Amino acid sequence: MFEKPVIGFVGLGLMGHGIAKNIRNGGYDLLVKGNRNRTPIDSLLNLGAQEIQSPREMAGKCDIIHLCLSTSTQIEATMHGENGVLSGARPGLVVVDTSTADPFSTEALAARLAEKGGHMVDAPLGGTPVQAEAGELSAMVGGEKEVIARIRPVLDCWAASINHIGPVGAGHKMKLLMNFVGLSYGALFSELVVLGAKVGISPQKVHEVLSPSRMGSGFFETFMGYVVERDRESHKFSIENAAKDMRYLNDLAAEAGIVNIMGAAAKHYYTHAIATDHGEDYVPMLSDIVGEMNGIDMDRIVREANEA
Repeated sequence: MFEKPVIGFVGLGLMGHGIAKNIRNGGYDLLVKGNRNRTPIDSLLNLGAQEIQSPREMAGKCDIIHLCLSTSTQIEATMHGENGVLSGARPGLVVVDTSTADPFSTEALAARLAEKGGHMVDAPLGGTPVQAEAGELSAMVGGEKEVIARIRPVLDCWAASINHIGPVGAGHKMKLLMNFVGLSYGALFSELVVLGAKVGISPQKVHEVLSPSRMGSGFFETFMGYVVERDRESHKFSIENAAKDMRYLNDLAAEAGIVNIMGAAAKHYYTHAIATDHGEDYVPMLSDIVGEMNGIDMDRIVREANEA
């Protein structure tokens, strides 16, 4: 690897743009692969990044490639094939997967990359798009200690805290455990506010009582930011991604031979939401869907409580 490695980036969505911007602002040459949304691409080009046409081309020119994609299916498509990363990989290439992905797929891709003399590091993210733009994300990292130490200066550009969890795949396993908690809360809070509404306790009162208690949390605050204030921007994590993460979590539990009743129950809520065409909605909007399932219009409940 060169003293100042060349960095590639695939996946410039809500989180990816901020990460890539901070890498470029850290003084690294940055190559990006374009997509249909030109806004983040043009933003990075204005900062001096270069655009390339394929992951294969990127692998031939870069020392470290970051991936920030939605699913393992997308990651595998980026890695495999005639124009994939693996087809152009050189010895020493490091692929850093910041996505929330299937750890079994990650382990298989790492083995394929190792055959080319490269290294896979999984570094899924903790934080929000705002934190991504500010370079204040956390990273749960899986991979070889020596490789992580080598790429640490690049990770430091976008991560305020870095935890080495274990070998490759361990970062993605930890991220699924973390999302298991948050997305189960999403289902639980949805039931909570709907049950409260059914028995005459408004979401506003639920928020007022729980927020300062030991059961309050950052997740609760952003979740209730939508429920109580109807702020669609308060908690921007899609139901489609939530369902995917819970599917991976359930697969992880099945592979481990663990009874996973809570995980299965939460997964079914998100699966139902997608089946009823709400995949692009955000997680707190699950409360409206649970309300509909129980004959309750949560928007009306909140509005009437505000007018009382």
